[in-house]
Amino acid sequence: MSVMSRISGTYRPAVLAMILVLCLGGVSLARDAITSGPGSQEPAATQADTGDTAWVLISAALVMLMTPGLAFFYGGLVRRKNMLSVLMQCFMILCLISLQWVLCGYSLAFGPDVGGRGIIGGLDWLGLRGVGAQPNATYAGTVPHSAFMVFQMMFAVITPALIIGAFAERMRFSAFCVFSLLWATLVYDPLAHWVWGQGGFMGLLGGWGALDFAGGTVVHINAGASALAAALVLRKRQGYPNMISPPHNLPLAVLGAAMLWFGWFGFNAGSALGASGLASGAFVATHIAGATAGLVWAAMDWFFHKRPTTLGVITGAVAGLVAVTPAAGFVTPIGAVLIGIGAAAFPWLAVTFLKPRMGYDDSLDAFGVHGIGGIWGAIATGLFACASVNPAVNRNGLFYGPDGAAQLLTQLKAVGISAAFSFVACLILLKVVDAVIGLRVSEHEERVGLDLTQHKEVAYTIID
Repeated sequence: MSVMSRISGTYRPAVLAMILVLCLGGVSLARDAITSGPGSQEPAATQADTGDTAWVLISAALVMLMTPGLAFFYGGLVRRKNMLSVLMQCFMILCLISLQWVLCGYSLAFGPDVGGRGIIGGLDWLGLRGVGAQPNATYAGTVPHSAFMVFQMMFAVITPALIIGAFAERMRFSAFCVFSLLWATLVYDPLAHWVWGQGGFMGLLGGWGALDFAGGTVVHINAGASALAAALVLRKRQGYPNMISPPHNLPLAVLGAAMLWFGWFGFNAGSALGASGLASGAFVATHIAGATAGLVWAAMDWFFHKRPTTLGVITGAVAGLVAVTPAAGFVTPIGAVLIGIGAAAFPWLAVTFLKPRMGYDDSLDAFGVHGIGGIWGAIATGLFACASVNPAVNRNGLFYGPDGAAQLLTQLKAVGISAAFSFVACLILLKVVDAVIGLRVSEHEERVGLDLTQHKEVAYTIID
């Protein structure tokens, strides 16, 4: 069989999608070559600070490590025959979305607002034209613009990877690649602009003033709502729930959770965009919330199911880290404890009672942990945000000031709009990809496992 005939088969849509990205890159680079010059970069308001720059670059590396950590976390929870498929999906996203971010994603998310409506960034920074060593005073005035860009790149990478937990063990790899590219461009980038971009209609830079320090709406609600849509569209795995075996390798899942926790310090404390007291406070809040939620989840398992479990404590810790993400730079340590308690209680109820009652197959509880945890965290930010922690807080949370009700209402609106947009947009994208190339593997491929049928590899070699 010729190379072209192979491309025309299963993987042709994915190959064409990647070629499209490369073509866009060629266009942007050509434009850069024509238009670059002394005026192509924005003037710096200040000089880059070496300490702040070092912290942001280290934080970017920490957040990058979270995607392989997620691969181990998810990989340990699936069945042995699907271990490599999860690792492959996570690493492909790391490659694919990094390139998308350079070519157009960063400009769409953080570029100058188009039309003054706060919906999407323009194409001014297509191919990173003008994004260099000079700081951008709007986003991070003490670090190079390129450092801020690469830090945000790692958020764009891990967010679609979180959705893997909803459709693990049953999506075709070619469909996965096309869907991930479309989702990053049409769902993640616009929502990032709404909340974090200059002029975005929901955030602090010209919008309603919704508080999201490091990604409660942009990352976790976005991925969680999309995960629910994916679980509904792809339907249940064969044999779910009675014939699905337990996690095949909990030690790997524990390793992945530990890597996630480690990386989360860059995720949240790095979002202070400098080596400062604010970064220190976010670091402390992050750790406290994760520890609290892990402890409370284990206690709930112990009380209701008679045994504390390893899976329970690592899931609880991740839920706590999820929930504190939007609040890390706005709350006191006690606020972080309270967020951690809720982060264990609400996702535990969603995973233990809501999912079985509703009957959807969210394979690795991406919606239950990231969706529900993110919603609680965003709302809790409206309860516990405190201007004494971060002067950027225009209105205190409900428990810290007379204007707290207004901030809580703003948070609720941001939660509702983010969840609705992500769910509906993801639903449409999945339906389109399914109609064009098909989303789900065949029954035979699912029984054999995605490692062999999608990649012709196995995770473990067993010698008799």
